[in-house]
Amino acid sequence: MTSTSKLLLILAVLSLFLLPVLISKVNASSEGMAASAINQAEESVTSAYEAVLDAEQAGANVSGLLARLNVAGEYLANAYIWHRLGDFENAIRFADLCYDVGEEVRNEAVELKNEAYGSWVTDLVMRMTGSMIGVVIIVFLSFLVWGAFKRRYKERVLGMKPEVVSGES
Repeated sequence: MTSTSKLLLILAVLSLFLLPVLISKVNASSEGMAASAINQAEESVTSAYEAVLDAEQAGANVSGLLARLNVAGEYLANAYIWHRLGDFENAIRFADLCYDVGEEVRNEAVELKNEAYGSWVTDLVMRMTGSMIGVVIIVFLSFLVWGAFKRRYKERVLGMKPEVVSGES
């Protein structure tokens, strides 16, 4: 054997011994990335749920958002399952899907909440304006009625002729 072939044989044997170590490091890196992606997806779903709850309390219709939030929950469950099975690539894929759906739901919930508050404020302004106009009309009509009543009363009182009764004193 030549020295070059001996060197290649030694490198091949060393690489066979180092291969499991290198694979476990890559695997550990993938596992860490998968765990990080799952945590991020979990936070996204939690944030989306809180935003949907706020939108519902503001009076918005959130039934469609709840259905999509369920889809995000299914993606998160799949990410956990794939993570436990050791398929970190699929775990990351499902965690990313969950994160995307969670962020979309959160953004739409915030928009619905703002719309609900906007319509509530518009309704409040309309009611206040209507009430003020109603009060002004009632006060104005009250003065008109009072003036007409006062004029009629004066005419009636002044139109009366007092009679003097004799013998009374």
